[in-house]
Amino acid sequence: MPNAQLLGTVVREIFSREKSPRLTEPDLVMDDPDNVAAYVEAGREHAVMAPVYLFHCANICEVIRPGDTVVDLACGPANQLAMVARLNPDIRFIGVDLSEPMLENARALVASMQLKNVEFRHGDITDLGSFADASVDAVMSTMALHHLPTVNMLCQTYAEVARILKPDGGVYMVDFGHLKAERSINYFAYQYADRQPALFTEDYYNSLRAAFYPEDFRQAVKPLAGRARLYSTGLLKFMMALKSAPRRGEAPELKAQLATLKRNLPEWHKADIADLIRHFRMGGMSCSLLD
Repeated sequence: MPNAQLLGTVVREIFSREKSPRLTEPDLVMDDPDNVAAYVEAGREHAVMAPVYLFHCANICEVIRPGDTVVDLACGPANQLAMVARLNPDIRFIGVDLSEPMLENARALVASMQLKNVEFRHGDITDLGSFADASVDAVMSTMALHHLPTVNMLCQTYAEVARILKPDGGVYMVDFGHLKAERSINYFAYQYADRQPALFTEDYYNSLRAAFYPEDFRQAVKPLAGRARLYSTGLLKFMMALKSAPRRGEAPELKAQLATLKRNLPEWHKADIADLIRHFRMGGMSCSLLD
């Protein structure tokens, strides 16, 4: 059952006339060693972000298929990418990021997992000049777009996705949505402060404040109209996801692997992923691989 604080946050966001300001993060590129280390550790599969990564992993798997070339925009340390790549060894993945320290962590992680289907490129997601028009089968991006300083750069990113994506390509791009009230932002940022490094909590808070407004996303995704649909987490728009129709047929083995990962989560992580599934279903988005 939702707790009282969450219910209060939902009510506040529905009825509030407040519009908390969007405050860009201190740096576009995450190069500080302490921040990189905290971010990497919190994103490992055993850590606080585990249920979120599993939720996004399943949704990504639904829009990619064997033989694809998939680009991960702003891949960071590749926690999400490595998880997806491990479950899809017959798909080629290319991670793109501006931060060399992040890419160093990404390469180390992929090497430690002996993944042969992942490569990385240093690059700017607003200018994907190293990719030709209609050259990739799918594009993924998870919880990274808020690092962009301006709405114009958000629009440029989606325009680049539309350019490099094949006509029948898959898309799953998800990020925070900007909440109306500062108090709501505080609730989400600090709800798990006792379970994660202080630097990660601070980064999470800054990320929520840097999130784009739902209307910014609606404007930015227009180049992909008809190819993917923009969803939000129901009444409480703390996440926004652009997702194409499923491209993968029946995949019982993959579904069983995801079910095992879900079953092995700690109980509080199971509650978190159940909340995510419920909130996105309220906004119209579901995933057959998580049923």
